[in-house]
Amino acid sequence: MDKIKVAIQKSGRLNEDSLKILMDCGISIDNGKDQLKAAARNFPLEVMYLRNGDIPQYLRDGVVDIAIIGENVLVEKGDDIVVAEKLGFSKCRVSLAIPKSKKYTSIKDLDGKRIATSYPNTVNAFLGKQGINAELHIINGSVEIAPNIGLADAICDIVSSGSTLFKNNLKEVEQILSSEAVLAVSPRIGSAQKALLEQLRFRVRSVLQARQSKYVLMNAPNDRLEAILKILPGMRSPTVLPLAEEGWSSVHTVIKKEAFWEVIDELKRAGAEGILVCPIEKMVL
Repeated sequence: MDKIKVAIQKSGRLNEDSLKILMDCGISIDNGKDQLKAAARNFPLEVMYLRNGDIPQYLRDGVVDIAIIGENVLVEKGDDIVVAEKLGFSKCRVSLAIPKSKKYTSIKDLDGKRIATSYPNTVNAFLGKQGINAELHIINGSVEIAPNIGLADAICDIVSSGSTLFKNNLKEVEQILSSEAVLAVSPRIGSAQKALLEQLRFRVRSVLQARQSKYVLMNAPNDRLEAILKILPGMRSPTVLPLAEEGWSSVHTVIKKEAFWEVIDELKRAGAEGILVCPIEKMVL
């Protein structure tokens, strides 16, 4: 039976989030401790646990058909790899940082300086566009220590919360790019695997839509119903059902997370009561 092979990060946050989205897609994976490969019980899929930086080459060579990987790794090592879906988790940015004690006015301050990084291609491309010449020290691992030991004047690394920079007395001065987890596809993927990829993408989109939305139910007085319905940004139109109490209706709709609190505030001002908010497990459009 044909299977689709997916690469995910061997360990770390991206590994956990990748396994979670597969689980939310209804795919059960038989994971054992320190396994390098695992099969799904209920979908023709095989997971390979790989080092993050090696995944682009595995995709290129067709060893794996797809991968869940950070955009930042593709920019650095796989800009020829096609992205099928942005997944909305493991968000971070690739940024330049310098010691807190140093003054910074513009990117020109880095001209002629030493920069420690694990992302030389990304940094060179960015500095080249800015007309800046710098000496790069390529470090695999923790680059934050480089300025403290005199190896570099600045660093370029991934930043999530900024706490690691803070602990190492560094400050972020330039953001090179923003990144999130993506579903990347091998240029050598076969036709049978392409069909399985489309099935998987359908499930992924349903999960992502659900994660970005909330199901909202509320009671509305009929004399305020028209005003309340105008506020609601539902998928098509809200569902309105009469309540047992005369003069009242129950209104059901879906609200996007990013607009949630603003919409709720408006609904309350318009007269909605008993607002109930529920998570959505899957959302098939």
